[in-house]
Amino acid sequence: MERVLSSVLEAIGNTPLIRLNRIAEGSPRPVAVKLEAVNPGGSIKDRVAVRLIRQAEADGRLKPGGTLVEATAGNTGIALAMAAAVMGYRSWFVVPDKMSPDKIRILKAYGAQVTVVPDVPKDDPHHYQAVARRLADEIPGGAYMGQFLYAANPEAHYDTTGPEIWRDTGGHIAAVVAGAGTGGTITGIGRFLKEQDPGIQIVGADPVGSIFTGPVAPFKIEGMGEDYYPDTLDPEVVDRWIAVSDDNAFAMARRLAREEGLLVGGSSGAMVHVALQVAETVERPGWVVALLPDTGRNYLANIFQTETEAL
Repeated sequence: MERVLSSVLEAIGNTPLIRLNRIAEGSPRPVAVKLEAVNPGGSIKDRVAVRLIRQAEADGRLKPGGTLVEATAGNTGIALAMAAAVMGYRSWFVVPDKMSPDKIRILKAYGAQVTVVPDVPKDDPHHYQAVARRLADEIPGGAYMGQFLYAANPEAHYDTTGPEIWRDTGGHIAAVVAGAGTGGTITGIGRFLKEQDPGIQIVGADPVGSIFTGPVAPFKIEGMGEDYYPDTLDPEVVDRWIAVSDDNAFAMARRLAREEGLLVGGSSGAMVHVALQVAETVERPGWVVALLPDTGRNYLANIFQTETEAL
């Protein structure tokens, strides 16, 4: 029987849930991580990209031969650039200057154009979302994808990520730890799992400096945390938020590579750091599940710089 996929987009999803052994040794609750780096674009954002494109096609924003325009910290852009290559669209991304240079190289490898802007507050006209919206209006055939706006974002996780976690744990879940940038991941997963079992705790890991744990200040973790509440985040789904520093997140990312063989990014380190705290305090039996949103290969020039320079 043939099992040939029609395109790389069919390889998205059904990512593995993996138990942490050394790092979670002695934990009162078992800790498992969902390895989203095995998606073909290297991150959890692959799940959202095709849905954003299909929604833009359906509502008439995106026409054949058009250009996808998006504001991104990297992973949504990479996922959209991959999907655009398969689906016959051009792509143009606006990114904050704190973004990893490795991610910019990946975007360009997919044929995307990239505009880098200062990492400024949302009310500044040079904010990456504002610039992306203007570009979408100025470019002939441009269409703003709107990962911070459209329901396709949380729906992707309600339909796929949440059910996968429920299935692979057999429903034995004490808590799930996720981050929030757009808020789509934690909203979609949280809504699905609480419909199955309202007692499951949904915990938000949040960078120190993000608005969800406040006060707002600069931080270096990419792909999570914000300085405002996006439309795609439902705060009512989240039972509690726990702040994590850049240093603790990056240190945990390095530990995951060295002790568990999991080469993942700083947001993954943040979520595991928080998951270990949750596992120590949660009263409900069951798995504590942490999302690992992306691959550490995107951060060799910053988080893992010391390790790569030693080679």
